[in-house]
Amino acid sequence: MEHRRTKIVATVGPASRDVETLVELIEAGADVFRLNFSHGTPELHAENVERIRAAAQRTGKWVGVLGDLPGPKIRLLELEGGRTTVHLNSEVTLTAGPPDGYREEIVLPIDWEDLTDAVKVGDPIFLADGRIRLRATSVGRKEVRTVVEAGGTVGSHQGVNLPASHAGSMPSAGASDMDWVEFACSHSIDLLAVSFVRGAVDLEPVAKRIRQRGCDIPLIAKIEKPQAVTNAEEIIKAAGSGIMVARGDLGIELPIETIPATQKHLIELAGRDQKPAITATQMLATMVSSDRPTRAEVTDVANAIYDGTDAVMLSEETAIGDHPVEAVRVMDRVARATEPDLPYAEWLRNRVHSQDDVAASVAQGAVGATYRLGVAALVVATTSGRTARVVSALRPQVPILAISPRIETVRRLNLLFGVRCAYHQDWSDLRELLDDCAVIARAEGVAAAGDLIIVTAGLPDQEMGTNLFEVHRVPE
Repeated sequence: MEHRRTKIVATVGPASRDVETLVELIEAGADVFRLNFSHGTPELHAENVERIRAAAQRTGKWVGVLGDLPGPKIRLLELEGGRTTVHLNSEVTLTAGPPDGYREEIVLPIDWEDLTDAVKVGDPIFLADGRIRLRATSVGRKEVRTVVEAGGTVGSHQGVNLPASHAGSMPSAGASDMDWVEFACSHSIDLLAVSFVRGAVDLEPVAKRIRQRGCDIPLIAKIEKPQAVTNAEEIIKAAGSGIMVARGDLGIELPIETIPATQKHLIELAGRDQKPAITATQMLATMVSSDRPTRAEVTDVANAIYDGTDAVMLSEETAIGDHPVEAVRVMDRVARATEPDLPYAEWLRNRVHSQDDVAASVAQGAVGATYRLGVAALVVATTSGRTARVVSALRPQVPILAISPRIETVRRLNLLFGVRCAYHQDWSDLRELLDDCAVIARAEGVAAAGDLIIVTAGLPDQEMGTNLFEVHRVPE
């Protein structure tokens, strides 16, 4: 079967964390597993990492692990009984911290002491991923009174969105986030997503802590705030491993009708800067309980791929859903059906803005040559993964085989569109490695004897990244 180019990120949760299910998910097509640090203890996630690595070893496939930091999310505190229902036109009081004494009306405690500074009378307030809408009617010293404009059931620790507020006093990364950064470094997490980024400066505290720990985990900026959309170009340049278009909170913070155009714009900006993009949230939401998606959901997945996304992500579908493996299979089938119609030649001409970038210019020449010479595959020798990232951004139609001496790099490259990964331990002689690339390509199944392949690499003594490409013929 032809190699699928679009990558699939699957969130691990109660429905998918046993080793047997993880093996099935990998075999169904999962390339990267996401650990949502907003839920679960460090002990549970340490066990998840161990199980993912065991499942990957059983399947013989390199699988990346993406840690997702909680970020400065405003959440409900513990509710009596764990859940409560609010009805249309009823009154609900939000309190900054636990309420004082018994109240007749429904009281929802919030875990943010500056709540009343961020809300004004008339402001909308959303709960439960936007399904419940409140309107502030009065603001006191420690509480906000509201009327319910769209009712429903809320649960403990669910998120609270204040789209009319910039919530400027909230730190970009709090103590909890830094604890999870420590966890990520200690447990060899491959990629780290930073939540609720508003500008490039919000990535720096996390990047600084990673450097202090002697790690090099690349960051993914989650775009889920209006300010992040405004500052998208600077954020994308600062995010070492690209962006996640997190449409859940973004669809609450922005008018929902603007989300499709915003998604296209963000993916386009990421492509220009040679950074990967993940499209996330409710892609196959029906499959949380159903074994089949809706037609609209299938179209949504396909449209994200047409937009140029590197990866599509499953959240609740694989974390708590009834059909986690089938959800991945659906993603796989949709991607395979969509990819033959993608505008590869147009992307080669217009997607990456290389200017004076040597690596991007060389990669552009190599990808262009795949069309003129009819080569079977592009083989990329890379240590950090940057060469593979640039080649992937140009969207060649042929498979990309990335070879690296670093296991971390091999795992991380699973996020990139069109890239297959191979670990090569002996990296002492680059010339010898280049000569061996044709043999490795045949062994990895991306080319057959007699095929032409193109090999790209960077000569370390030149210190300019990717600066050569060669044409090789695969031996018998």
